[in-house]
Amino acid sequence: VQLQASGGGLVQAGGSLRLSCAASGLPLNNYAVGWFRQAPGKEREGVSCISRSTSTIDFHDSVKGRFTASRDNAKNSIILQMNNLKPDDTAVYYCYAKSTQHALSPKYDRDYDVWGQGTQVTVSS
Repeated sequence: VQLQASGGGLVQAGGSLRLSCAASGLPLNNYAVGWFRQAPGKEREGVSCISRSTSTIDFHDSVKGRFTASRDNAKNSIILQMNNLKPDDTAVYYCYAKSTQHALSPKYDRDYDVWGQGTQVTVSS
């Protein structure tokens, strides 16, 4: 079972990045999926979550209106499109899966079942 995030990099404030997460050995269509991030010296912070049916997509207040999330069940992958990036978005971004039909609250929930190696996102001012 493996989740592999990619697509991070260095970008100027106001720029965009597209993160991808590929799963192997884990059928993502059976899970709620999403992203969390962790900056140096800070706790994990939920970023987004998509419910198993994709009926609910939720975002942390700090990224609403700037980030979009989607899943591609045919490719067993999920995407995080990040626009208008800010220096405060700098962190390592991780994709995760949770065995539940409901979307996790990015603000309150931290109980992820599976997550992979992250990808570094650095936003310069």
